[in-house]
Amino acid sequence: MSLVPAPTLTPPQTPAPALAPAPAAPQPLSPNALRKIVRELAERPDEWLHRVRLAGDDRWYERLAADADHEVWLISWLPGQSTGFHDHGGSRGAFTVALGELEELSLGGPEQGLLIRRLGRGTERAFGPEYLHDVRNTGTGPAVTIHAYSPPLGGMSRYELRVGGLVRTAVEGPEQW
Repeated sequence: MSLVPAPTLTPPQTPAPALAPAPAAPQPLSPNALRKIVRELAERPDEWLHRVRLAGDDRWYERLAADADHEVWLISWLPGQSTGFHDHGGSRGAFTVALGELEELSLGGPEQGLLIRRLGRGTERAFGPEYLHDVRNTGTGPAVTIHAYSPPLGGMSRYELRVGGLVRTAVEGPEQW
């Protein structure tokens, strides 16, 4: 008697389910598009003025809007308050001075050195993802600004201005804001 092996059954081949492609990250808005957002919001103070708070120790801020491609912040500044030099973690940005007056410091390169700009009410600034600056209230009264970033801020680095230039001193994440 010889044994015949039992036939093996192979399950029918079903194709693996197709994986849906991951949704593409939205394209960042341009600095000019962000400038338009902050300008138009600044022209509608009834939408944000009632939210402003003046804080004694540090700037007060509140996120007004957050979408997949950008976010908008409202910030108040008392005299003497400043950001210190910082970047925007690779985000593009824009801001406008809605009330009061501020000063912005940035590095203009070896030929220009430290640039100081007075930013009065209605002044808009827009910048790309590599921009570093320090914004401060050197005036005698409070100021309010509206900021937009795209993509939304994922982190920021802080810097100190030293003889040789800017030196990174800290990195912050959204959990610190």
